[in-house]
Amino acid sequence: MAAAPAGNPPMRVGIVGGGIGGLVAALSLHYHCGSQVSIDIYEQACEYKEIGAGVGIGVNAVKLLDKIGLGRQVMDISGDRSGVWISFRRYDNDAEIITVPTGAKSKVQQCSVHRADFLEVLLTAIKERKAAQLWTNKQCRAVSDINGKVLLHFADHTTSTADFVIGCDGIHSTIRSQYIVDKPQYRGRIAYRGLVPIDSLKGWWPFPTYSTLNVVAFVTEDQTTLGGVKESWAATGDRQELASNFSDFSQTVRLVIGQMSAQPTKWPLNDREQIDQWTFAGGKLVLLGDAAHAMLPHQGAGAGQSIEDGYILGRAIQDYLRQGPGRLSLAAYTHLYQQVRLPRVQRAQETARQAGQVYEMQADEMVGKSYDDCLPIVREQLKDRMKWIWLEDLDDVYGRARSLLLEV
Repeated sequence: MAAAPAGNPPMRVGIVGGGIGGLVAALSLHYHCGSQVSIDIYEQACEYKEIGAGVGIGVNAVKLLDKIGLGRQVMDISGDRSGVWISFRRYDNDAEIITVPTGAKSKVQQCSVHRADFLEVLLTAIKERKAAQLWTNKQCRAVSDINGKVLLHFADHTTSTADFVIGCDGIHSTIRSQYIVDKPQYRGRIAYRGLVPIDSLKGWWPFPTYSTLNVVAFVTEDQTTLGGVKESWAATGDRQELASNFSDFSQTVRLVIGQMSAQPTKWPLNDREQIDQWTFAGGKLVLLGDAAHAMLPHQGAGAGQSIEDGYILGRAIQDYLRQGPGRLSLAAYTHLYQQVRLPRVQRAQETARQAGQVYEMQADEMVGKSYDDCLPIVREQLKDRMKWIWLEDLDDVYGRARSLLLEV
């Protein structure tokens, strides 16, 4: 970790949003920059918490968490994947279509965790390392560029000043809306989510298991039938309604649904259109995570991409702060962050949409074909789908981009 040069005050960093992306960004900045940064995290809720049940963290992201000293803690709360990322099965009889391995043979593995447990790991690390000041009930309504700094305006009529602001306020980002005119886009499916303790499945569950079964059931639903659900992040559904959508599925599926809560959460699947700019206010403000690139959940890559964002941003700010003579601007280094992350994330957004079409057998090459005729296409399109996400060396990508920046 770097120390602040004598006589130089630390860079004041304001992070808007206390979810996974915001907390990882804070830990990465603290790890890479040390006392050269002073970080405040502003969470709009009355407490730091994650909505939802389980989250998959790909080996690409777990490697980065390990580099900033969190690998062991995250793997300690992870379920045992038994070397399997996901196993695709026939809907009617559970027969295997294709099983995709996790793609890692090192000590760092894919992790399946409960979101609340993962958030607690991040919060504990922030407190133990004194990485940031945590604030609650701080809903950021707007930002202003004043006298070379960023002024944050909160709903409680208070303000705060920062040298650098990171907008991590999710798919419904207020920060993004100040610079980009767009809205989340509904993609034609609802996800019902819930947790089922493995003990309740004993005696009939036919597959290798984890400590808790995280259930996500996708249902195609036209936007005109959504009612108020389309305007919310998550609502409550009805288990019987869910069961009716899967009445022709195998007994395994129907029994799992029967073990879910009577009112599982019901999520409209939204993402954001791709944008080519994440850095604003002369480099003093950047977007990160879902605020920059909300994506569909079909590849289980959203959390991992937010973690990658935070790690690369930490490296970019470290390089900005430790410059010698001939300093480049903050804008040059926030653009470097954008340059490294944007192509990879845009590909992840697009392939997540495509994966959803494959899972539902709605891809163009499957139209008009029978279920059994689609299966070979599904196998081919899924067998290597995740390798490009899991295996890329992010430090190498950053290093090459940084070298090009310094040559200019």
